[in-house]
Amino acid sequence: MSNLKEGCPGSQEIRSPYPEDVKCFFCGERIEIWSDETETKCPKCGNTVTREMKETCIQWCPAAKECVGAEKYEKIMARLKEQSGE
Repeated sequence: MSNLKEGCPGSQEIRSPYPEDVKCFFCGERIEIWSDETETKCPKCGNTVTREMKETCIQWCPAAKECVGAEKYEKIMARLKEQSGE
């Protein structure tokens, strides 16, 4: 089993986030969102922009909450649940 301090390769982008550009759905502004964020606020129009979360190992791994941290885990799982319509 992998050392939880190091985590698994699947959780890398959650544990070591990186910026991504997305387009605001409301005004079209290009905005930055981090790979571990489920939503961000547009600096131009002030609306909250959410994005589709891709599948990740935290959906099935029993050590996910410990690996990525409880706060990130809860935010990501809530967004994935929202996306699936549950």
